[in-house]
Amino acid sequence: MAEKKAGSIAVFDSGYGGLTVLNKIIQHLPDYDYIYLGDNARTPYGTRSFEVVYEYTLEAVKKLFDMGAHLVILACNTASAKALRNIQQKDLPGIDPDRRVLGVIRPSVELMDQLSITKHVGVLGTSGTIQSESYPIEINKLFPHIQVTQEACPMWVPLVENNEFNNGGADYFVKQHISNLLNNDPAIDTIVLGCTHYPLLLNKIKEQLPTHVNVVEQGDIVGESLKDYLSRHPEMDEKCAKGGNVKFYTTEQVSRFKQTAGIFFEGELNVEHVVL
Repeated sequence: MAEKKAGSIAVFDSGYGGLTVLNKIIQHLPDYDYIYLGDNARTPYGTRSFEVVYEYTLEAVKKLFDMGAHLVILACNTASAKALRNIQQKDLPGIDPDRRVLGVIRPSVELMDQLSITKHVGVLGTSGTIQSESYPIEINKLFPHIQVTQEACPMWVPLVENNEFNNGGADYFVKQHISNLLNNDPAIDTIVLGCTHYPLLLNKIKEQLPTHVNVVEQGDIVGESLKDYLSRHPEMDEKCAKGGNVKFYTTEQVSRFKQTAGIFFEGELNVEHVVL
């Protein structure tokens, strides 16, 4: 019975960027079983309304629960911004109050006061994440003394997904948005990459930044946060299977998923198609 009760830790994203988070989570917690679900047929979420993102994310969460997961990580800033709170407060109590859904925004935000000396923080993200105001709202809740400046980077995700992030064409778009951000607030000393695609542009981002500016990637933070969460919640840890297995699901064609996912994930891709 114990084996049937234990399930994989589930990682959900609207597309491929969450694979950068999954990589880091596995590095921090290699012994666990994982399932990754990408809603690649309906990506991007960043341009969709709050209502649609909430509806799609809830469908994915329910599917992952049906697959046996007790713990779901929304490795998607847009889903974390537009759907997480509703799911936690409205849906989980009725579905199963013992299951958990966690996001990627809060763990990143909690480090801002520790990392920033000037107390001026920048956020780079998709249009949807920036428009949601989630980062300024969450940062100001915890640290009202921190000034937050945001910059939407709509071209960065297509550059990454089309494997152009290492090419010269990416330099223009990276420089443009970094310049906009620092011109709006030259006192910024800490920048959050508020999209899980952006770590692949990290080298180009750092080339455009003064050396004193910290760049915060979410993957490591989420991995460390999850490890801490499971140590503090042994009742959830017991429900997480530990076989070191990773399984991938996509709402798109399997062949198409494999082709692009290889940009983001280091390792074998055992992929199946799924319908939400």
